[in-house]
Amino acid sequence: MSDWNTQVIDEFRANGGKVGGPMEGRQLLLLHHRGAKSGIERVSPLVYQCLENGYAVFASKGGADENPAWLHNLNANPEASVEVSNEVVAVTARVASGEEHDHIWRQQVQDFSFFADYQEKTTRDVIPVVVLEPG
Repeated sequence: MSDWNTQVIDEFRANGGKVGGPMEGRQLLLLHHRGAKSGIERVSPLVYQCLENGYAVFASKGGADENPAWLHNLNANPEASVEVSNEVVAVTARVASGEEHDHIWRQQVQDFSFFADYQEKTTRDVIPVVVLEPG
């Protein structure tokens, strides 16, 4: 885990889900996922969007041309958990498609315009949206 992620995770936990710096004012959750090959638990701080029944996270990787490792891990092991504020919630992950993907993505771009920049920057046709459903 990078030093930056470790710092964000520590700050998140120390402040009930709030962080400062470049992530200040954004809704963050900590995604606990298992390595696809290793089975080792990983933790990734991610911007999320509240959904009617769960959360959406975005495999943008800052506009990189490849998906983040956590997406590969969730595809292999969709049972995960998230820390949201001071709560831990068991979730099942699935990649949104079609109109569901487009609706969630449009909302995210409206709320945070830099997500549109990520889509323009990457050679990926579509940045995956992952729905995390409690239960």
